[in-house]
Amino acid sequence: MSDLNLALIGNCNIGALINADGEIVWGCFPRFDGDALFCTLLRGKREADEIGIWGVDVLDKERTEQQYVPDSAVLVTRLYDRQGGAVELTDFAPRFQQHGRIFCPMMLVRRIRRLAGSPRIRLRLRPASQWGAQRASITYGSNHIRYITAQVVLRLTTDASITAVLQEMPFFLENEVTLLLGPDETVQAAVADVGHRFEDETLSYWRDWVRNLAIPFEWQDAVIRATISLKLNAFEDTGAIIAAMTTSIPEAVDSGRNWDYRYCWLRDAYFVVNALNRLSTTQTMERYLSYIINVAAGAPDGRLQPVYRIDGHPALDEETVKTLAGYRGMGPVRLGNLAYLQVQNDVYGSAILAATHVFFDRRMHRPGNDNLFRRLEHLGELAQRVYNEPDAGLWELRGSSRVHTFSSVMCWVACDRLARIAAQLGLSDRVGYWRAHADRMRKEILERAWNAKLGVIGASFGGEGLDASLLLLPELHFLSADDPRFRATMALIEKELKQGDFVFRYSEEDDFGVPQNAFLVCTFWYIDALAATGRKEEARDLFSAMLARRNPHGLLSEHIDPKTGELWGNFVQTYSMVGLINSAVKLSLPWESAF
Repeated sequence: MSDLNLALIGNCNIGALINADGEIVWGCFPRFDGDALFCTLLRGKREADEIGIWGVDVLDKERTEQQYVPDSAVLVTRLYDRQGGAVELTDFAPRFQQHGRIFCPMMLVRRIRRLAGSPRIRLRLRPASQWGAQRASITYGSNHIRYITAQVVLRLTTDASITAVLQEMPFFLENEVTLLLGPDETVQAAVADVGHRFEDETLSYWRDWVRNLAIPFEWQDAVIRATISLKLNAFEDTGAIIAAMTTSIPEAVDSGRNWDYRYCWLRDAYFVVNALNRLSTTQTMERYLSYIINVAAGAPDGRLQPVYRIDGHPALDEETVKTLAGYRGMGPVRLGNLAYLQVQNDVYGSAILAATHVFFDRRMHRPGNDNLFRRLEHLGELAQRVYNEPDAGLWELRGSSRVHTFSSVMCWVACDRLARIAAQLGLSDRVGYWRAHADRMRKEILERAWNAKLGVIGASFGGEGLDASLLLLPELHFLSADDPRFRATMALIEKELKQGDFVFRYSEEDDFGVPQNAFLVCTFWYIDALAATGRKEEARDLFSAMLARRNPHGLLSEHIDPKTGELWGNFVQTYSMVGLINSAVKLSLPWESAF
């Protein structure tokens, strides 16, 4: 049975998920939103002749071990047979500095080394084409095999027997073999030498990158792993940040809540760059800012969609794949996402928040200036125009719209931050202009979102429901954590939305019924609210419980079953990893108090 005890490797161009047996069960080419050449994660029932997988089998296998090389995106799997034989499988996607730029080719590297005994192995490399519809076509030469799909041609270059790979013949592993699966180009050196060099350079890159992080004193390993996973979801070429590597992992058993997350949500991306900035890694934010400015420049009337393709293209037409049964057979498998057609008014605040850092952070190579501010002002004008209009909200309701409080607050955020940026730039007339808009909007939001019957801030203007996103009001500086209105709202969220250790995003019925599983980041928001309201020990206890819910590699998906603790939803989910990082930073003992 499939589960999400998977490891992620990648290089900010492609990514792959590997199960405990060392099988690559998910990977899209030539980039995150491409065809899933490795797709057994969504094939449903496992079959002996399935395609869309890359396996390294040890015959008569007894057990496996798996772990990341510390401070890296390089994975090591050890496979043991019953006769004392053992092999070590090292997996990674190359990423390092070369010729003055980042080298991150469309390539996966697998190095297989004998550790003990006389292990007998079999290689199963079966890329699929057109979403599992057929096996890739094959041509081959003396030391390479070409896999031809509808979108891309990949070349495997190896020092293993080509016959053994093509016919999947078992063979004794005498020493080690190297497999490079990448662009259809000739490798200009010995395969083993290239594999060793790429591994050494990639390890050096990640170790240097991690060394420059400003991590909290406590939970360092958890934060480092979460931060690497966020970095792997940032597309090197354009700066876009995807929500997750996968599509159509259901939010709950047979829920039909199966969505394609391999795109850039402006909201999610803001949370990612904000978390990375807290750890002093600014390059991802700078690249993302370029992406969003280009997206906004091409938007009709400057109006932003909630989500775009990683190349900035606005159309994400949705279709259902008939050739894949879905995760554990729970379809549908969807490509594209109709959320791009929705109105989600919080996007203006998300875009401006992501840009705000560059006006205040002196480390930036290209600090914010008057010209960038003027561009952002157009988004602010849209925000102050739509803040009290109905939308689909951050939870992307497909069957209804209302004036969501979170969306309205994020529109206020857009104007509030523009006033602060204007002050930083010394533009006194614009400070007054944007402060007046922000004050007017805040007054109306507090009046119309207030539910006098319940004595709390409601999820929507005049509505009865609750929404976990209201836990972010102090984080957004809309209300202080000690404001009685926030404390009352938080108390009712505890009562109505918290089940065991987990906080649901909402509890009312939506287009697909009542939510069955908890949205993981909401629990991290609750942890942060506990800390902000002086309940730090409760927050630390709950944070420790959440760390225990990660998979064996320290990764989280989008949802969790509150009864069983099983992970559900698309994986690796950036929202969840952001929540972990933010809570760790807020709760950790300061370095200066640690010794």
